[in-house]
Amino acid sequence: MSLLKEALHEHRFVCVMEFVPKPSADRFAAIEAIMARTQLCGWPLTVAIGDRVGSPLDMSPLDAFTSFDTPVPALLHFSGKARERQDLLTQLQHMDAAGLDQLLILTGDRLPGHEPGQRPVRYLESVAALQIARQARPNWLLGAALNPFKYVEEEGGAQYFKAEKKLTAGADFMTLQLGYDDRKHHEALQWMRRQRSPKPLIACLMALTHGRAKMLEHVAGAVVTPSMREILAAELEVSKAFAQARSVERLALQIIGLKLMGYAGVHLSGIHDLAQLHALEQALETWQPQIDTLEQWAPAWAASWQMPGLPAVAFNPPGANWRLGESHVSASPREKARYHLLSGFHALLFDRRNWVSRAFGWAVTRPLWLSPGAARVLHGLERSIKRPLVGCDTCGSCRLQDTLYICPETCPKGLANGPCGGTSLNRCEFGDRECVHSVKYRTAKSVGQTAVLTERLIPCVEVESRHRSSWPGWFEVGQAVGANMSERGVGLRKETEAVPAVPGKAPRKRNDALAELDS
Repeated sequence: MSLLKEALHEHRFVCVMEFVPKPSADRFAAIEAIMARTQLCGWPLTVAIGDRVGSPLDMSPLDAFTSFDTPVPALLHFSGKARERQDLLTQLQHMDAAGLDQLLILTGDRLPGHEPGQRPVRYLESVAALQIARQARPNWLLGAALNPFKYVEEEGGAQYFKAEKKLTAGADFMTLQLGYDDRKHHEALQWMRRQRSPKPLIACLMALTHGRAKMLEHVAGAVVTPSMREILAAELEVSKAFAQARSVERLALQIIGLKLMGYAGVHLSGIHDLAQLHALEQALETWQPQIDTLEQWAPAWAASWQMPGLPAVAFNPPGANWRLGESHVSASPREKARYHLLSGFHALLFDRRNWVSRAFGWAVTRPLWLSPGAARVLHGLERSIKRPLVGCDTCGSCRLQDTLYICPETCPKGLANGPCGGTSLNRCEFGDRECVHSVKYRTAKSVGQTAVLTERLIPCVEVESRHRSSWPGWFEVGQAVGANMSERGVGLRKETEAVPAVPGKAPRKRNDALAELDS
């Protein structure tokens, strides 16, 4: 059993050291020296190897792992940006050969060079990747990410909805994105404890200085508020040494607080050498004997964010302070009208039961569409109708019925199961639009379809299906279901009653045969 898996299984607090692989002998030597310690204040140490954090040309996590002179316990990352199913399966095979059996699966941040307005870059998003990895490696330790540091309802609610999907898809633990708001850390922990099968949470932390705060302004999803920057700037005015010592003290206090809250461990970023590790260990050894409870911890944490003459720090952005459980937003009349119009249109043409849908299905499944020329005509027809309506890119496997008729292709990353962690106050990571998943959240809430956003795990679009019509496949699937049910002695009427009459509306009770087809 791997060190991380054993620690999580035995409920031992664990420290995961982040390593961004670069072709530098000094960087490798430094992380090996850190890992040679094997523990921090008695807590086991393991290393997480990032995947294309800075550039697609970075060393792969597996190449980095095999480059260590001395083997180290490692958690490899997999980033889905600009990747397909086969890329993940290939990495799983190579990891098998290297004796590795644990993976943190991430959708990934914006691909460098991908600018607003450009066509989407295909991402193998985390929910689909978790399903693929779990099916291929049932016994591996698989992790996923959660960003609870959201301060408006749509993006925060959508984050937790997607996190439910990640648990269903097979996540064994979750790593939070970098954050400093203790109330949000507590919120995420309470959310997890309410799940049917709670999993361990690991919090990503970094000692924050004025310089790092400037850097985080360009990191998608990271929240550093004006009042936090004021305090960091005031510390730096005293001296660089004072500011550095305060940042290490805060990191130590944050680790202690998260351990007291019930976190399974911490994912430490920004520690690059033994001197930094020693400074953190000294701060931990100073504070741990003084703090036994969260009641003792809270005033110490608050004091670490105070400077003379400055107001108390606020971890939430100005004017935004949503907390999980608060619910006030609703879709606009236009958003609701759009949903009902497209839902009705979908029911008319794709219900598979009424005469219009049957006639349309018969027409688009004729053998004549199998020829390359005719297939291009049908593809062009579907694209010309759907692109102006929903932004369709004719992916060949239409998911509109599972996304409340908001096309995933209008997301620059093409995400169907929910948002990435890079949104900010409902704005897309690209900054040129509102996140489509925020619109989807408002719509789902207003039309009573929030279950769609937590229960429907949408598979990835396969390479071979792209840029062709999805219509024949939709009706061929329906015919296959009908044939399957007939073989089992079940009539067509009973089969169609088991399928949602209008995809996108509340699902009816499904039978075992349909569950088998979905699996």
